Amino acid sequence: MANNVEKLFAEFPEVTTEQWEAAITADLKGADYQKKLVWRTDEGFSLRPYYRAEDLQGVAHLGSNPGEFPYVRGTKNSNCWKIQQSIFVECPAEANKQAHNAIASGVESLGIGFAHGKELTESELATLLEGIDPTKTELSFCSCGGKWIVEPVMKWAAGFEKEAVRILFNFDPIIWGLSMFGKFVCGCPKGTPCFNEIAEWVKQYSEFKHVRFVDVDGASFGNSGSTIVQELAYTLAAGHEYVVSLMEAGLSVEQAARTICFDMSITSNYFMEIAKLRAARMLWANIMQAYEPQCCCAKKMFIHARTSEWNQTVYDPYVNMLRGTTEAMSAAIGGVHSMEVTPFDAAYEKPTEFAQRIARNVQLLLKHESHFDNVVDPAGGSYYLENLTQSIANEAWKLFKEIEDEGGYIEAFSKGIITAAVEKSAEAKRAAVAKRRITLLGTNQYPNFTETLEQSGKACSCACGSVQEDMPHLRPFRGGEEFEAMRHKVDQSGKAPKAFMLTCGNLAMARARAQFSCNFFACAGIKVQDNTFFASVEEGVAAAKEAGADIVVICSSDDDYATLAPEAQKLLGDSAMLVVAGAPACQPELEAQGITNYISVRQNVLETLADYLKKLGI
Repeated sequence: MANNVEKLFAEFPEVTTEQWEAAITADLKGADYQKKLVWRTDEGFSLRPYYRAEDLQGVAHLGSNPGEFPYVRGTKNSNCWKIQQSIFVECPAEANKQAHNAIASGVESLGIGFAHGKELTESELATLLEGIDPTKTELSFCSCGGKWIVEPVMKWAAGFEKEAVRILFNFDPIIWGLSMFGKFVCGCPKGTPCFNEIAEWVKQYSEFKHVRFVDVDGASFGNSGSTIVQELAYTLAAGHEYVVSLMEAGLSVEQAARTICFDMSITSNYFMEIAKLRAARMLWANIMQAYEPQCCCAKKMFIHARTSEWNQTVYDPYVNMLRGTTEAMSAAIGGVHSMEVTPFDAAYEKPTEFAQRIARNVQLLLKHESHFDNVVDPAGGSYYLENLTQSIANEAWKLFKEIEDEGGYIEAFSKGIITAAVEKSAEAKRAAVAKRRITLLGTNQYPNFTETLEQSGKACSCACGSVQEDMPHLRPFRGGEEFEAMRHKVDQSGKAPKAFMLTCGNLAMARARAQFSCNFFACAGIKVQDNTFFASVEEGVAAAKEAGADIVVICSSDDDYATLAPEAQKLLGDSAMLVVAGAPACQPELEAQGITNYISVRQNVLETLADYLKKLGI
């Protein structure tokens, strides 16, 4: 067998890096290598077009096995994860029924949410939890309450084998309090950090080895528009703040670290997200190593992943299924304790049973058909992913140390440092969506212009407390919401504006620009009428008038526009708005003749469409 392998590879002589570079340089034909092929990421580092074995020489974390420090390859010698589904409790009996249906359908972890201010009686809680075994199904209670939820649930849990009970309480006064609302809420009734209360719960219920009380909600950064490096660094800083504060409240480093769960969002940035999870474990392990804990468990990062809400869309919502699938793949390959796929309709309604079923099935397929859980650290050894892991770790570590130099997370957040950085990133993302540098399929690219909405979007379901506006805070948003608001405005206007493609002149350029223009105007919900080709401008204008077009887009080559555009303008008169597809060299001459409307790849699509709608009286 060894001889056969040697013979096989003998047919493929080794190619050196110098040879690759020479071939690339020749193919570029004088173009700048750095500008054409090296990608500068939003995370602050550059990525090369390819990586080789020699590029692993500078990667410091190589050499460990899964389950070994620094846990970049995972905290255990397997890649199993728990499938989670969330249930919102309005009626305890109905929620109990939903829980049992979810468990029967393959769910292994239940997220249980409550309305703000709604405290269940002991009888209602018993109804909610009837027939559920917390040693077999993990329970994650998402509540802004304190004692009312902890004490009765733990009293109920005492009836099971304590060593096997798995419960998370998800208290997060630092992020899901201060960072989101500008003040300490979430289990902190007096508006101050409730670290002492959390420490008392850890001590009181120390016999329960798998009960955690703190959830560091790092997903809030990603859903507020942060970069991946920011999400990782700020999440680590908040986690470290908890460790320090809980130790000051009387816990050991082992007790403090083992009561923390990290909640991370997973975006469609496929490889980046895989590397982020690997880097997160490595950095947290090194942070905890500095405290010299006696138990290695204190160094292991406990991660729950949620597919992103930021890129969920209201229009063409079935595309959200595709986003959720690739995001779940990133989480599974990167390695997590548990995962929840956001239902595809969560942006505009309470998820239906069908949407929840699809979300569950994404993970079931990854496990039982694709067998993602059977391979430990599938990314391990990949030249690209190992370098990506190291790059993200380096940048996140720099940012983490900057926050520590400011006095820790709470101090840095109170100074407005964190919010300002996230808002800067969020604005850059908004601009990238508006200019289509970030693609949201079905929203700012390739929309279904025949679709209309009866619902305007997602209403916030959380009323944790009023936001304290004098304190800067995170503001979650969805990347497509500005396009959706514009399109919904068209839906509700009572008008049905139509854009007509006047294709003439150079056939190849006419067809290419017609496709671009249809896509452009459909993003605003404007009905588009594409046309194969017109033999003359006169024929095209006559067809446009017959179609009742509000906008006529002349699509041809730059050279043809000098004569065809003025002719179209003259024939149209005031019957429709003429738009030129492209940015031709003759634009100044055309503008001098009163042709002032243009669309091109260089424009801000959102602002341009808003301007055209305004001209149409919408």
